[in-house]
Amino acid sequence: MQMRAVWYNGAGGPEVIEFRDVTLPEPGPQEIRVRVHAAGLNRADLLQRMGRYPAPPGWPSQVPGLEYAGTVELRGPGAARWQTGDRVMGLVGGGAHADAVVVREDEVIPIPRSLSYAEAAAIPEAFLTAWDALVHRARVSTGDRVLIHAAGSGVGTAAVQLARFLGVRSVGTSRTAAKLNRVMEMGLDEAIDTSTGSFLPRLGEKVHALIDCLGGPVLMENLNALLPRGRLVLIGHLLGWHGEIDLGVVLRQRLEIIGTVMRSRAPVERATLAREFTQEVLPAFAISAGGEGPRLRPVIDAVLPMTKLARAHELMEKNDTFGKVILTWN
Repeated sequence: MQMRAVWYNGAGGPEVIEFRDVTLPEPGPQEIRVRVHAAGLNRADLLQRMGRYPAPPGWPSQVPGLEYAGTVELRGPGAARWQTGDRVMGLVGGGAHADAVVVREDEVIPIPRSLSYAEAAAIPEAFLTAWDALVHRARVSTGDRVLIHAAGSGVGTAAVQLARFLGVRSVGTSRTAAKLNRVMEMGLDEAIDTSTGSFLPRLGEKVHALIDCLGGPVLMENLNALLPRGRLVLIGHLLGWHGEIDLGVVLRQRLEIIGTVMRSRAPVERATLAREFTQEVLPAFAISAGGEGPRLRPVIDAVLPMTKLARAHELMEKNDTFGKVILTWN
């Protein structure tokens, strides 16, 4: 049997994006096949298209997509956690921009009834990355102060909400004042507009932790923004791979520089994180029995049909989006 899938026909611009009929994958032991209704677009998908971020071993090399939302349509041998028709979402190393994806059953997260498939597809990469960065890598505690670069991005908006959820004070940066105003409405405590220069002179009090997706060019500014024993968590490198560092600052202040990425993690790590997220965070997306609104919300800039994927890539490359870009199969 065949299914539709996005296919990168080489490395380059959006013109390399094609749609092909490929073999429908069959689930193995403890695996399920999910019919994909919506999928998120991520920077990693753009980098893979450019030939700069290949898929990890074992994942499709030419079919992109790191997060999905859909329904369980087939269970492999021994898979018993989910029933056919269950609404689920999750992370994969690739292949989510297709009609269906096969995943390990213990890496899957249920979709709250109050969320649409498009809303659910905006959760896994942004919120699991932000949760892992804040809780496990930065080890923030109630009352801490954390700086979040690119606060209007998918991970940024998730990190701001989770900081409030955890009782952590947040400072956010962006080169767009309008984005900062919107993030302030979501619970950001302090905003720094970086369109006119460095964030550091306007930071004021230093922070316990910093979540950075910018990379090398701001490395020393980030380190100088940290309190003694502060933690810099690197989740990306939008501005570049390389930066100079004064090791004396790291030594004297006993700082930690922590790199993290979701895509290449071992299955047991993804399963553990999915279970923890389901138990500790997912209820905050649901409407309470008393009718109160959810404490956490996926933030979506645009929902486009998968056939407009090239347009979605161009939209993300302009850096004007606020939150996630989501693709749906019609």
